[in-house]
Amino acid sequence: MMSSKHYKSSVSAPIIKIGIGAIAVGMIVMLIAIATSTGLQQEIRNKIIAYKGHISISNFDGNRSDESLVPVKVEDELMRQLNGIEGIASIYLEANKFGIVRTETDFEGVVFKGLDYRFGWGKFKDYLREGRLPVIGDTLSNDVVISEYLSKRLGLKLGDPLAMYFLREDENRPPAQRRFNIVGIVNSGFQDLDATYLLGDLRHLQILNKWKDNEVGQVILMADDFSNIDALSESIYQTIDYDLDARTVVQQHTEIFEWIGIFDQNTQMILAIMIVVAGINMVTALLVLILERTPMIGLLQALGGQPYSLQKIFLLNAAHLIVWGLLFGNLIGLSFLLVQYLFGIVPLDPSVYYVTQVPVRLDFFHWLYLNMGVFLLSMLMLLVPSVLVRKISPVTAMRFR
Repeated sequence: MMSSKHYKSSVSAPIIKIGIGAIAVGMIVMLIAIATSTGLQQEIRNKIIAYKGHISISNFDGNRSDESLVPVKVEDELMRQLNGIEGIASIYLEANKFGIVRTETDFEGVVFKGLDYRFGWGKFKDYLREGRLPVIGDTLSNDVVISEYLSKRLGLKLGDPLAMYFLREDENRPPAQRRFNIVGIVNSGFQDLDATYLLGDLRHLQILNKWKDNEVGQVILMADDFSNIDALSESIYQTIDYDLDARTVVQQHTEIFEWIGIFDQNTQMILAIMIVVAGINMVTALLVLILERTPMIGLLQALGGQPYSLQKIFLLNAAHLIVWGLLFGNLIGLSFLLVQYLFGIVPLDPSVYYVTQVPVRLDFFHWLYLNMGVFLLSMLMLLVPSVLVRKISPVTAMRFR
């Protein structure tokens, strides 16, 4: 029916094309909405996790600031307890301390994040712009990684020495000075974090704070599955001693995770609107097609055609149109996403979105469920107008002609 010459020159032809176009445009918009929303959430989350980990164990007596004040004693019993909890992928130790980086012409307040040898530096490989990542081994390392933002602000470059000053507990004593070597410059695009942290060896802070080798600011845990960190955090909290607290990265940065959570609501709204619009266009196209073919329907019924069979014919033709719309929509939408993924042609303001370009991430199952959902919902919406085929009598149809 759809490929006949009569159809191509009929009144319904442009309506049908509009219906196919509506499905295609809707599919393009939905693919972009899902891929960009998921990509942005994933990218921002990965950047926070690179600096903060999934779950941190700290002393209840400590404050909620970035500085580690009251140490956690990492005893063998604590590590045994943590290693016995299912869902923990890795563990590393860290401490944070406020300090001032001073150059000949400028100074800047930053947080020195001290990390032990178990820290997974691989999380920063994608952010490395110059140099290398520190190697923390058996001996005290003076290697540090600084952000591109701080290096430009302070006029520092790769290989330069870096002088950092830390306040002592005794205010009558002058600040303690530590000299480091800049071995790497990173840029995560998350300016709030890049402007705050300088990464180096944990043992510097243990010396400054006069802590023992087994005393650290926080024990950081990485989970096997991010979606399970709330349940994992609760299991950890129930296991560790009463004077220790376990907090997820979501609890530490509630405002950011609530903000990126809004993306899901916006995406769901876009999906609903586009499916309804595309469905209404397809309903209109089917109605026009039924009206145009009313004489044919009456003739077929007069020749013994069953109403349900005729309804099925129109639904199959509608399904054919939906498939073509999905095909064009997927072809154009996926092509755009591939170009954005490879070349990043659409930029973003990192001070607002924490990324320099629109990130895209499309899971195969999300793509599959989206196509199946659009097809099934469109077909369900077409069931109502297709019932009209069964209501047309041969007499009325012949008069309509």
